[in-house]
Parts: sequence; structure tokens; C-alpha cells
Amino acid sequence: MRIHAIQTGTVAVTQNWRRGQGHGSIRRLNTLLDRRWTEPLPIYAWVIEHPEGVIVVDTGESARVSQPGYFPGWQPYFRFAVKEWVRPEEEIGPQLRALGVDPQRDVRWLVLTHLHTDHAGGLGHFAGVDTLVSRTEYAGAQGVHGQFEGYPNKRWPDSFTPRLLDFPDRRYGSFAQSLPLTNAGDIVLVPTPGHTRGHLSVIVQDGEHTIFLAGDTSYTQELLLEQAPDGVGPDEAQELDTHRRILQFAQSTPTVYLPTHDPESAQRLAERRVIPVAAMAAERR
Repeated sequence: MRIHAIQTGTVAVTQNWRRGQGHGSIRRLNTLLDRRWTEPLPIYAWVIEHPEGVIVVDTGESARVSQPGYFPGWQPYFRFAVKEWVRPEEEIGPQLRALGVDPQRDVRWLVLTHLHTDHAGGLGHFAGVDTLVSRTEYAGAQGVHGQFEGYPNKRWPDSFTPRLLDFPDRRYGSFAQSLPLTNAGDIVLVPTPGHTRGHLSVIVQDGEHTIFLAGDTSYTQELLLEQAPDGVGPDEAQELDTHRRILQFAQSTPTVYLPTHDPESAQRLAERRVIPVAAMAAERR
């Protein structure tokens, strides 16, 4: 099995977006009022060359973000709290082809951690591919309510007809619910709500290593270790519970943690560098 990190451009958000300040509605308001920006952060998608077929996790963003009117002008997050830069050659389609993978012919499954535009902006490259989204995520992204929550759902291609997932009560480590993806059982989907209500993550057992494709459960590994929620998630308690479950999982299973926007994710993948939970526990003692 081989796993590739594909960077589809960069994004900058306000500092209070990456690390939330305050609680409840104040936390979201502070995200919009903050005028301090992060450095440009990577927008990663992941490609798993598996014996059962190629699996892509998230699509990254579209180069259309540079076009006027791509985002609804009334949406405050897009107006005040996020900036994106993507060149056409950085989209996931051309990068997959450079790896020798045709996105429509060769990809068996496309798994979306959630439906925010920087994770689903490249959907147009995957017409006809079996695309998996949690049912909770899909429902929450619909209509005007979804657009208020930051889902530009009018940008999805007409070919987007995902297979909606419900998670059975099947314990997997610290996660009470899980859904195996592969027949071999070495790739498992788990619900990780918080950043969005229907967010999911992908756990890959690759020999001696466990790879946790985390989406936006946190923006960096450091923020996970600090159990610091972001500034835009609708449920701070859910996000903190997800952080605790990931850390509990990593305590029993050495885990390489790969959030989408962590500048160190690709290097951690290359080095198979695991979450330093043992060192963290020692510090607390």
C-alpha cells in the first residue's frame, strides 16, 4: 500500500479560526472580527494505492476560487475570514494523472471527510466515482442553512450523487461507531464530529503504522495535543470529545496524525512520525 499527499493550493484563515477564542456564538464572532491572518496553509488531499483499488480522501480545492463570484458575497466567512490560492495545475485531477491515476477510470472510492469547499472543490474531476459522505454531513450542507454554515452547495457539479453513510455501533478503538471500507478491514471510517456535525475521518492500517487522515478535526497536531477547538465548528463540546477520542486511540495504537491544513502533515507521513502521546503523558506526570 502507498499513500500520497497531494497539495491542492493554499488557504489562509484568521488566527481565531485556526484556534478558537471564547465560547458559543462569541467564538464564531471572534473568528470574523479577527484581522490577524495565518500563513498560507496547505490544502491536502490523500491518495491510497490499495490492493482493492485506488482510494482518494477529499478532493482539495478548485482553481475557480480566483474567479469573481465563486463564493457568495453575502457569506461573512468568505468575505472576512478566509483566502485561497489555487492554480489550475494544482487541482487534484492533473496531479492524479501525473501519478498515473485517471480520476474517473482508476479511482474505486472517493471519501469526503466533509463538504467544505476546500475539501470538495475538486468534485468535478470524479464524475461517476463511488463517492462516500456521511448522511449527517450531506443533510447539514443543504439549502440556505448550509450556505450560512459555509457550504457553497451551488458549486457542486450535477454529477455529485454521493452514497450516504450511516455509522453502525461497531467499536473501533476509542470510537463507538465505525464502518470498514475495504474487505481486508485495513481501512476504516469513523465519525469525528465537531468541525462539522457530520465530519468523518479515515484510519489506515499500513503494516506497523496507523495513518489517521483527519480532515479538519484540528488544524495542526499541536492543537490536537492542546485540545484546542477551532473557531468555526458548530459544537465545541463535540470537537473536544473528538480530540479526546483521537488521543485515546493514539495511546493504544501508535498513530500518524494528518490534518488537512497542517504544514507538517506530508513530512509526518513520509517519516511515519506518530503522535507523541507518551511524551505528553510524561509531561503531565
